[in-house]
Amino acid sequence: MNLTKSDLQKEITYKTSRSGGKGGQNVNKVSSKVELLFNIEGSELFTAEEKLQLADKLQNRLNKDGLVQVICDEERSQYLNKEKAIERLISLLNRALHKPKLRKPTKVSKAVKAARLDSKKKHSAKKADRRAGTDD
Repeated sequence: MNLTKSDLQKEITYKTSRSGGKGGQNVNKVSSKVELLFNIEGSELFTAEEKLQLADKLQNRLNKDGLVQVICDEERSQYLNKEKAIERLISLLNRALHKPKLRKPTKVSKAVKAARLDSKKKHSAKKADRRAGTDD
């Protein structure tokens, strides 16, 4: 499923707060830390089956209200932190919805088995010839 920023924007809520780290006095004045909240159950982007899969895979990321929480405070700019948080949410949701391909068990072909046994017979015969020659 291809999630886009514009689709998610409608269903995301943000909380902002003052961030620690670099920025000097700017840190004390500007709320640049972004906390992104996304409600899986209330989302219209996913089917019921996908919602169950997301809730199961992301249960460690859910807060007490059942919202997926992504926090970003890496940049000095609130806008950049919002962009990074959305990108993280998209990658999180895509990884949770990804279904790995089922492995198809294969068998070793008769030709490969025969070649391996033939090789073993030749090796065995070589060793047997060496043993037979040392009877002096």
